[in-house]
Amino acid sequence: MTAAQISAHTTADPAAQDPYRLIPEVFAHYVRAADHRDPQRMSALFAPEATVRIYYRGAGEPELLAELTGAATIGAAVAAGMAPHPPLGWSHHTLLNPIVTVEGDQGAFDAQFIVYNAHGLARPAEGWPPTAFGAQGTIVPIECGYARAQLQRERTRWLITELVIEHDLPYAFPAP
Repeated sequence: MTAAQISAHTTADPAAQDPYRLIPEVFAHYVRAADHRDPQRMSALFAPEATVRIYYRGAGEPELLAELTGAATIGAAVAAGMAPHPPLGWSHHTLLNPIVTVEGDQGAFDAQFIVYNAHGLARPAEGWPPTAFGAQGTIVPIECGYARAQLQRERTRWLITELVIEHDLPYAFPAP
């Protein structure tokens, strides 16, 4: 990489940075906001009138499970529509194999996702047994599918205007 290319990646002006790096970074913030159940951080990633549609892909036609409109509604859904973490537990949303396309101020992001639940074991009052070694607990994948998004550059940052989440497994939302 040349000095000019490195400088373009490290400049304080996000508009001068490579959109092929900035768009995946939007989704790095997205998965962290989901993991933290943080409605403010989540809504800040979306355009004011953005939409999110969630589907179950199943064996036939995709089944629409939910549709959300507006950045505030999308952010609020993170806190209300996701199970809280149990004691010693956490979730990790991961996006894999992203495909990013950019045409001017329009961008697209297409990736596979897997969500893992991590649940730690409580340290026994008498301490770990002598045979214990390494991380104590379980990591279980709980969701997988595809996330496809459209983005718009707004001044110096990229905002999600449309997100389609396609689950490979049946999905149940909590009762209101």
